[in-house]
Amino acid sequence: MHTIIKNYCITTNSGLVVQNTRPEHAAQLEDLQRVVFPTLAEDELILRQHYLRHLEIFPEGQFVITDKDRVIGMTTTMRCTFDMSNHHHTFKETFAGGWMTNHEPDGDWLYGLDIGVHPDYRGQGLARLLYRARHEVTRQLGLKGQITVGMMSGYGWISESMSGENYYAELIAGKRTDPTITPQMKIGFEPIALIPDYLNDPVCGNYGVLIKLDINNDV
Repeated sequence: MHTIIKNYCITTNSGLVVQNTRPEHAAQLEDLQRVVFPTLAEDELILRQHYLRHLEIFPEGQFVITDKDRVIGMTTTMRCTFDMSNHHHTFKETFAGGWMTNHEPDGDWLYGLDIGVHPDYRGQGLARLLYRARHEVTRQLGLKGQITVGMMSGYGWISESMSGENYYAELIAGKRTDPTITPQMKIGFEPIALIPDYLNDPVCGNYGVLIKLDINNDV
């Protein structure tokens, strides 16, 4: 039996607070989604009512970063059982239209549905703090680790001159950097596979990269 700390709270040197999401954060989280993912399809955004439902389903897996009362960072997670050899899936089917009904209470991986930091606060290592909070929950639950699908957010700019497959191959070979995937790899995430049509967002040409972070890795 694993004891879960449901009141995670870390304060940074600059006074920002990493904490579990609370109901009063939901409206700001919906607004932050639109800021962080401005070109994502409307039906793939996580809305206020979805966040409230997530807190009923899996409260210990939801985190925000706040600057006083302002929500400036967030991550949404669920538990799942995942077959790495059968990796193709879409974001929309995974997060069940926002309602997280695919959450498996006995799942052995922590699936990161999203992560984001307001543009005004980027470059301070805040995403790493969110990954660290997720990893703490992963350890407390005795899971295998974290999995997520990162957006190749640099690909959209050159999608007319290069295939997603070639972009991914260069990225994995260290011949190219990506604004999203490269930092995730530096944290310790291991690329597993390229997933076409994972979501509907031109910034990544709809591609996602399945990545995993084993429990024995530090964040």
